[in-house]
Amino acid sequence: MNQLRPPAVAGLFYPGQADELSVTVSGLISDAQFPAEQRVPKVLIAPHAGYVYSGPIAASAYATVASLRDTVKRVVLFGPAHRRWVRGLALPAADAFLTPLGRVALDPEGMQLAARLPQVVVSDEVHEREHAIEVQLPFLQSMFGEFSLTPFAVGDASAREVAEVIDLLWGDRQTLIVVSSDLSHYLPYPRACAIDEFTARTILNLKPDLTHDQACGATPINGLLTAAGRRGLQPDLLDLRNSGDTAGDKSRVVGYAAFAFYEPAAV
Repeated sequence: MNQLRPPAVAGLFYPGQADELSVTVSGLISDAQFPAEQRVPKVLIAPHAGYVYSGPIAASAYATVASLRDTVKRVVLFGPAHRRWVRGLALPAADAFLTPLGRVALDPEGMQLAARLPQVVVSDEVHEREHAIEVQLPFLQSMFGEFSLTPFAVGDASAREVAEVIDLLWGDRQTLIVVSSDLSHYLPYPRACAIDEFTARTILNLKPDLTHDQACGATPINGLLTAAGRRGLQPDLLDLRNSGDTAGDKSRVVGYAAFAFYEPAAV
């Protein structure tokens, strides 16, 4: 019998009705700003707050993969585990995730391969209420046709352990890798801007030494930066804003950024 992971934050972080959600995501993508040079990203970093706060920034990342609609067949998605502590990286036991836009099938081959690594565990409990992965799914469903998902909730793990999973599932042009993370949390607007700008420079310099004060997804980002440095990926900052820019209140803001990573051009 198929096991389904139902949406946990539909109607809270994003619209809970399919029609409204589809219109919202389409509008965010249409309004997104992205580089005129249309290189094809291999990896994205996108934020995961409520769409009213971080949706425009996330859309800046997803707009760059519009040309891959019929190419991408698998998405490997990493997000921090906010709700439950876990040692290593957690896969769900479910066969599919549900959103108001429908069913997202999980990739049994990729999950079985990753589960052989000692740092990877299987836990529906870690994924049950986790939003970092879920809020990316309506964007992915809107951007691509049929694709399978390999979702990791990342807990207490090293950058090397995360990078090992990324390398294992790297794949070809049909595989897109996404890291879900916000930046600084609940700081006054000027302080948040300064910290987030420093964090963005750190990511652009491929330095895998972020802390969780800089990004809630520091662990998966550091793993990505470790793998990216070895592979010669070229990062591009697409958008850097915070909730004070998108929702108005600048007394205590949360930072968001969107990045695309490109493989080096073949010689």
